[in-house]
Formats: sequence, C-alpha cells, structure tokens
Amino acid sequence: MALHELFGLLPAPGLLLALVCAGVVAGFLAGLLGVGGGLVIVPALVWVLEAAAPGGAHVQHLAVGTSLAVMVFTSFSSVLAHHRKGAVDWSIVRRMVPAMVIGTFAGAQIAGSIPSQALKWFFVAYAYVIAAQMYFNLKPAASRTMPGAAGTFAAGGVIGVVSSFVGIGGGSMSVPFMTWCNVPIHRAIATSAALGWPIAVSGALGYLVSGRAAAGLPWGSVGFVYLPAMVVLLAVTVCFAPLGARMAHRLPVARLKRVFALLMVVMASEMLWSLLRAG
Repeated sequence: MALHELFGLLPAPGLLLALVCAGVVAGFLAGLLGVGGGLVIVPALVWVLEAAAPGGAHVQHLAVGTSLAVMVFTSFSSVLAHHRKGAVDWSIVRRMVPAMVIGTFAGAQIAGSIPSQALKWFFVAYAYVIAAQMYFNLKPAASRTMPGAAGTFAAGGVIGVVSSFVGIGGGSMSVPFMTWCNVPIHRAIATSAALGWPIAVSGALGYLVSGRAAAGLPWGSVGFVYLPAMVVLLAVTVCFAPLGARMAHRLPVARLKRVFALLMVVMASEMLWSLLRAG
C-alpha cells in the first residue's frame, strides 16, 4: 500500500486534528516525564475510531495494537539516548526481557479473544490507578534487592501481560518495581526505557497475529494495527519527544506530572461514561 493511499484512509479533518493533538501531547510528555505515550494515544484513538466508525467491534483492540506499533519506533531513540549516557542496567534487562516478551505476546493473543468493552474497563481501571500514583507521587519504599531468576521472570511476565492489555511500554510498573528493589530512580527510568522497546515489539507483533482473522476491520489495518493512524502518530510523536526532553530541566516536572494525572482522569472518565451509556 502506497503512502498516499494510507493518508486517503484517514478520518475527517477535525478527527485528524484530534489525532495530531494526541500525538503532540504523547510525544512531548514522553520526552518530558519519561512516561509512555500509550496512556494518551489509546483513549484518543478510541475516540477517533468510534467517531469515524471504522473499527466496529474491535475499536479497543485497534487502539492498543496501534499504540504499541507506534512505540516500536518512538521508544528506540529513547533507549539509545539512555544507553549513550551509560544509565541502563543491562543485567536487569537481560533477566526481565524474556518473560516480558513472552507475557506481552501471549497477552496480545488473549486480548484478541476478549470483547472490546472488557478491554476498555481494564484500561479505565488501570488509568485511574496510575493517575493516583502520579498525582500523589506514590512510590514504594526501597526495602529489598532484585529477586532471583524466578522472581524476576514472574515480574517481567506480569508487566508484559498488563502492558499488552493497555497498550503501554510498562514503565508505570517496571520503574516502581525496580525502585522497590533498591535500583536508583534514574537508573530505573533508563532501564525501563530499554525494557519498553521489546514490550512494544512483541506486543505489536502479537496484535498483528491475533487480529489477522478478525472480521470487520477497516481497510488499512494489518491485524489489529491501523496503519493510517500509526503513520500520523509516529510522525508527530517523533518530532515532539525531543522537545519534551529538552524542556525537562526548564519546566516544573512535579507540577506537570499532576497535570498529566488529571488529564488521564479526564480521558479515563470519558471512556467510563461511554461504557456506562453503552449499558
């Protein structure tokens, strides 16, 4: 499919503008706060897909799969930047990645058989929890060391499965887990970035596979990845993530985290309201 054909599949200009705005916010916050853009991209994509009506019964699957596909590209530059600074603990990455990859891919297959409404409920609950964590700056006290092989594998698997259901890179779980295990916060953030890339790759592949036989998908979809939206979001987030990173030392990050938490509450509440109206 040629690039001009992809753009011909995009929704009306007003909805396209909403998609671009979501990409701006997601990219900027990813660079500024080190948070995955999925918590912004997924509800924005759900809104656009429902308004343009191309997703049918698989709106949430398309939103999550597309979010993970966007992160395959956007997270790679973040990994390189942290690696160049020597901030990534590759020993933790090597121990956690296999379980994360398995968990994310398996979770995507499971998600393919879960109704879109159920996935929406899961996303809403998760968004409220993470919003509370960010707003009140809740952090587990560093009270132990990294577990052995079995414990690390189990933690990686759980993070992978949850990430595949929500469409994120797992940083909102892996960073608290590592800080709880006495990994310094800056090292935990950098290591989380390195963990997010394989999560995105395995999750995107998982949604490509789980959606390959789904009926009623819009033209322009490959499995549960909606290519037109992916192209737009990728172009915008890649442009604005470096801007957010440059502003990280100039803006009041703690206050902006609270603003982001409130934004998540608004988006999750809008999705909750649509679920309640649907009955």
